Amino acid sequence: MISASVSPVTYTFNLLIHGLCHSDRLGDARQLFDVMPHKGCHPNEFTFGILIRGYCKFGLSLQGLKLLDTMKMMNVCPNVIIYNTLIASFCRKGDVDEAERLVERMREDGLLPDVVTFNSRISALCNSGKILEASRIFRDMQIDEVFGLPRPNVVTFNLMLQGFCQKGMLEEARTLIESMKKDDIFFNVQSYNIWLCGLVRNGKLLEAQTVLKELPQNGVDPTIYSYNILIDGLCKNGMLGDAKMLMSLMINDGIFPDTVTYSTLLHGYCTKSKVTEAKNILREMMKRGCIPNKYTCNTLLHSMWKEGKVSEAQQLLQKMNERGYGLDTVSCNIVIHGLCQTGEVDKAVEIVSEMWSHGIVALGDLGNSFMSLVNEDDNGRKCLPDLITYSTIINSLFREGNLDEAKKKFVEMMRKKLYPDSIIYNTILHHLCKRGKVSSAFQVLKDMETKDCKKSLRTYNSLILGLGNKNQIFEMCGLMDDMREKGISPNVYTYNIMIGCLCKSGRTEEAIPLLNEMLQKGIIPNMHTFELLIKSYCRTGEFRPAQEVFDIASSICGHSEALYALMFNEFLAGGEIVEAKQFLETAIDKHFDLGSFLYKDLIDKLCKVENLEGAHDILIKMMHIGYGFDPASFMPVIDGLNKVGQKHVADELTERMLEMVSESKVDNKAYQNYRELNHMKRSKYGGDGWQAIVYRDDGSAAALKNLKRVQKGWGQGSI
Repeated sequence: MISASVSPVTYTFNLLIHGLCHSDRLGDARQLFDVMPHKGCHPNEFTFGILIRGYCKFGLSLQGLKLLDTMKMMNVCPNVIIYNTLIASFCRKGDVDEAERLVERMREDGLLPDVVTFNSRISALCNSGKILEASRIFRDMQIDEVFGLPRPNVVTFNLMLQGFCQKGMLEEARTLIESMKKDDIFFNVQSYNIWLCGLVRNGKLLEAQTVLKELPQNGVDPTIYSYNILIDGLCKNGMLGDAKMLMSLMINDGIFPDTVTYSTLLHGYCTKSKVTEAKNILREMMKRGCIPNKYTCNTLLHSMWKEGKVSEAQQLLQKMNERGYGLDTVSCNIVIHGLCQTGEVDKAVEIVSEMWSHGIVALGDLGNSFMSLVNEDDNGRKCLPDLITYSTIINSLFREGNLDEAKKKFVEMMRKKLYPDSIIYNTILHHLCKRGKVSSAFQVLKDMETKDCKKSLRTYNSLILGLGNKNQIFEMCGLMDDMREKGISPNVYTYNIMIGCLCKSGRTEEAIPLLNEMLQKGIIPNMHTFELLIKSYCRTGEFRPAQEVFDIASSICGHSEALYALMFNEFLAGGEIVEAKQFLETAIDKHFDLGSFLYKDLIDKLCKVENLEGAHDILIKMMHIGYGFDPASFMPVIDGLNKVGQKHVADELTERMLEMVSESKVDNKAYQNYRELNHMKRSKYGGDGWQAIVYRDDGSAAALKNLKRVQKGWGQGSI
């Protein structure tokens, strides 16, 4: 045109700028825009609109905003479309405040925001979790006609419906749907799909199934996406049979499964470790002419490695390559993770090193079965390690105690311009603190902060654990304060570390306020929390506070077997025999398994303090309820009864003991009936029950004599 002396006009420039922006050549488009005045052409509102849309497409909203200022300088009036483009761009970036300022600026320019403007604002507020603010704007659009606000359209309703569903506000969503039905706009499949997603996400699977069935009745044809939403929900909840049945119904309705449908079902079976069924799904998928994608194959590959089916995983890799799916970084990461899980970390490290120079060809190092995967094409070379690759390797090296090699991999990652994220930093911090290298951990923390990686709960827990192992309580408290300032709430693990460290230092009274703080903040203590406190009190002979902690624990954790066993054993070890006996009797009444109760020690101690009656009562009570227990428990009681001349009672007890031995009833559980007893064929103490008693080192002469007398009286001969 220029060579032919035909001068381009503004429309010509607009066409070319639009083409350059559409072809992602934004720099050239801007250069052409800057040349326009020198060619005698002045940009108009369309020129600015095209270029602003180009900037916004690339996420360069601020540059687009500067062009808006340039328009004012050149006396070009912006239109509603330009403002909407910028508002939508800032909304997508989550910069709601800047978007609101643009709305005000739009009004100052004498332009009224339209429904597109309001939809952008509502979408941004919903995405940032500000549903109530979005709801207020939506309500104003419905009722406020004074300021000439636009009426909401179906897009507006769908945005609000999606916002309510994402926030779990199902009642509000139902009210909105009723309003949409009333206005006769709840009729498109998109609205139904949003509602289906909301129901599935919030676990309302039965209601979602009902909604899906209602679609054809309401004149709306469900799409493959509609079915996939529900199939995905069923699979994630382990309802694989229902998902398979729904797929069959879908086929009957003339909608055939796609790659997403099969991949979702296959992932469900893999999650349940049903690799055989997953492979059947893959075969069915290919039989129906539905081509698996990389996600499908990688899902199955991961499951095979997880199940230890290495040879099958190798065969799948070969088939993936043969069928032209090609392997990607995800595939390599699955193989690397599998090797680390099977203890072949060195091989995994070699593959990572080879990936930088040979890409996917690095898998050839695994052996001949992988050689068919070796390709020298460009795609193979582009398969490079990522943060997940290094996270897996570094974690595995630390777990094996190979700290030096782990550090080398960290440096290598940085050298390759792969900058660590908070996950990798937290992994390193955790392992360093676990191994007592707290000073090194704090050096890593400084590096983490300089890289602008945010500290998380896991970060603080690792550091508090490391300081706890060093008994640095003051520093631990400082970290707890820092957590609170950063708005990070400690969890039960954090509190347990603190409480454990204080108890270990003999500062149990300082640990109690932490327990109270947990309860006030709604953080439920677990059994380990109470165990730390109870053991600490009992160790120093403070049994009354231990009892108070027990009362709190029983109100929170319930009257559990572990809690009673803890109190019984600790009180018994502390010489509180009477209280220990009470805990044991309560446990017997509750039919707890007595495997973790040191009841034999109690019986022995009762006999030593000449409380034969108490020891005898415990044995009788256990037998009456149906407990089986170690026959050696009878020994001190039988011996004691003989010494005080109560041979008749001793004989009766011996007979009961012989009955238990003959029935192999030597477990610590209370059995409900005789049939259950007959299933106990062997003594868990090894060998014949008689031998376990007669040849015990602690068997007394009196008890042995008693056994022989009863044995002789029964006429059983030599047992």
